[in-house]
Amino acid sequence: MKTQDITQAITEGKTSIGIELGSTRIKAVLIGEDRLPAASGAYEWENRLEDGVWTYHLEDVWTGIRESFAALAEDVRKRYGVTLTAAGALGISAMMHGYLAFDKDGGLLAPFRTWRNTMTEQAAAELSELFRFNIPQRWSIAHLYQAILNREDHVKDIAFLTTLAGYVHWKLSGKQVLGVGDASGMFPVDSKTNGYHGRMLRQFNERIAGPGFSWKTVEAILPKPLPAGEEAGVLSETGAKLLDPSGCFRAGIPLCPPEGDAGTGMVATNSVTERTGNISAGTSVFAMIVLERELSAMYPEIDLVATPAGKPAAMVHCNSCTSDLDAWVRLFGELTALAGIKTGKAEFYDALYGKALEGEADGGGLLSYNYYSGEPVTGLEQGRPLFVRTPGARFTLANFMRTLLYSTMGTLKLGMDILTGKEQVGIDRLLGHGGLFKTKGVGQRLMAAALEVPVAVMESAGEGGAWGIALLASYLGQKETGETLEAYLEQKVFAGNAGSRIDPDPQDAAGFKTFMERYVRGLAVERAAAEHV
Repeated sequence: MKTQDITQAITEGKTSIGIELGSTRIKAVLIGEDRLPAASGAYEWENRLEDGVWTYHLEDVWTGIRESFAALAEDVRKRYGVTLTAAGALGISAMMHGYLAFDKDGGLLAPFRTWRNTMTEQAAAELSELFRFNIPQRWSIAHLYQAILNREDHVKDIAFLTTLAGYVHWKLSGKQVLGVGDASGMFPVDSKTNGYHGRMLRQFNERIAGPGFSWKTVEAILPKPLPAGEEAGVLSETGAKLLDPSGCFRAGIPLCPPEGDAGTGMVATNSVTERTGNISAGTSVFAMIVLERELSAMYPEIDLVATPAGKPAAMVHCNSCTSDLDAWVRLFGELTALAGIKTGKAEFYDALYGKALEGEADGGGLLSYNYYSGEPVTGLEQGRPLFVRTPGARFTLANFMRTLLYSTMGTLKLGMDILTGKEQVGIDRLLGHGGLFKTKGVGQRLMAAALEVPVAVMESAGEGGAWGIALLASYLGQKETGETLEAYLEQKVFAGNAGSRIDPDPQDAAGFKTFMERYVRGLAVERAAAEHV
């Protein structure tokens, strides 16, 4: 769109806005009638480890939302010379799973427990056996049941249990709802009804039956699941002030169902139809594959969730991805600063990532684990970032960087082998997004080799989940009668754009296999580090 057309769309409120609360950044994106990003704003934040719990304070949530929205409004003013006062639709997305429990007065009953926590092993195991369905530790129902098993006093007073996206949406609109994709990470959903799974609801309610709770059934405290395209309320006067304390932004704007970062990643990469998939690689890494059929067995390494439209999808989720890699890059940055060398952050990352391609295909015998927290896929309750080498290993910068990049993919590879190997799940296209893919061609090439599947990256996917939730907001406001999300994305947003594709390099693939043999053997070392350090 031309600048004058975007300006007119902003003035007339014909844009859509998406806000996503990621692990390290809160981002707001505005898109025009062409559905491309026209302006954005961001705010950096970090989780906290307090009393053994990974958490964010709710006041930090609202500080970050206000700051990112203010940065978006300022970007609009600078680019187009107008004040942002309205939009055609608005959407909220955030990290999936976790535990946010509130009483009848809206008070928070326990510190926010994020997806990163691995404190629910007993609950997850018991529920998986009860349901005959894999319940990962980070799912909301696992947190709730663990709190029940622990006899935590606050459980009896729960009136509403939700995710971070559901919480923000509730405060903006007053509606206790959730997109079906995000809801599928709270409690299993039925793809035929887009509601919570009836048999499993009954089984859970029977398991916890008895006196002591103000709530009698779990569905009474869960948000209502909504598929993409359904209106999920409007921005209230209070909500508008939470977004924009200056009062410029108006209430009454329709909101789409709030979604999780897995769902918005699928949307931002046009990976919502069967045999398509995407990889989101940032603080955590997960791969989502939309399924043609049910899996033949239950696997603790595989989550079964849903697309924003309710189609079944398999997720391989790993808690750690780039945090350890980023820590090493910061250390090297301190070294270059000490030497008086000034380099921009992006250029520095590009140089170090590029160096990895000069390394030996197997990393030269080096070994790294990026575990900042526990990893259910490999059965570790706690993590310790770890680098190991033998005296005879080739310890060069190129091998070191390749090994760090390989370590971001190792745990994901173990889970994906179940889907592509044991279950023979077909994948026509796999698209990458997130920080690991920002340096052109490096993370993409190595990921293709690791998974032995072609990996594509789209330029537009650089805006990530914030763009994805903005697209879901635009689908709410601009879809035609009966138009599916799949058709809307394929025909009106991406129009055949499949991104730049890299096929697996045979030498890289063989080298990664050698690295993975070393990686699997060395898990005993990582386990010992977690126990003794």
